[in-house]
Amino acid sequence: MRKLYYWKLKQREIKLGERTVILGVLNITPDSFSDGGKYLEPDRAFARAIELEEQGADIIDIGAESTRPGAAPISAAEELRRLVPVLKRLKGQLAVPISVDTYKAEVAERALDHGAEIINDPSGLTFEPQLARVVSHHNAGLIVNHMRGRPDTWAKLPPLPDVMGTITRDLEATVSRARHTGIERTRIVIDPGIGFGKRKEQNSEIVARLAQLAQLDLPILIGPSRKSFLAHPTEKETQFATAAAVALSILSGAHLVRVHDVPEMRAAADVADQVLRSLPA
Repeated sequence: MRKLYYWKLKQREIKLGERTVILGVLNITPDSFSDGGKYLEPDRAFARAIELEEQGADIIDIGAESTRPGAAPISAAEELRRLVPVLKRLKGQLAVPISVDTYKAEVAERALDHGAEIINDPSGLTFEPQLARVVSHHNAGLIVNHMRGRPDTWAKLPPLPDVMGTITRDLEATVSRARHTGIERTRIVIDPGIGFGKRKEQNSEIVARLAQLAQLDLPILIGPSRKSFLAHPTEKETQFATAAAVALSILSGAHLVRVHDVPEMRAAADVADQVLRSLPA
């Protein structure tokens, strides 16, 4: 069985480990790799967030800057222009918490002021380390994702030697930095960063060896949804491939999964959870 954790957020606590927690992805970007431009308009983004909750998402994870391979960074002002109108519309409208996907301290500050309870930093506190102070000040939840290089340099990076060893060491250092800033361990979730500067075959290795991250004694999130290592000729086939990666990740110890297709992945997660519960203690 997975170890149980109680994840402290700004206004609540979430029990992790009994049942897989699903983060439903809401990209409010013009250029995300799978649904860029679809929910850029605030009313459509609002409707999609409500729909994700109705479909069974436990957390809505909103991103206003694309971290697809090759993506160029945008300014904090542009990120806030996309994000704030959506957060204003959603305030008080959801029963589930909102997570905001950003590495910028300024964006995190405004997002938490507008009702977000979690900051999901794709850079693992490497781009703007001062983001940790913002999270600490607001008593928010923090997801630290392992990223190697930057999206616009990923194509040039050589394969990562000792992929799980490197990810584990890097995340341990990130958690240590967060703790030194005053963030309690009970507020931190770790993510090995599927994609994010790793080669195709290394992403499969991360899923296979995810249990190694348990040595950090923190809840584990993974986001395999629609990533290129799962790509198949049709959208439906890619969805099945994602479901397989989700189930395997849960059996390897993931407490949370970040996905685009919530009903389908909830079904896959429910089966994996059942299998986990059937294992001898």
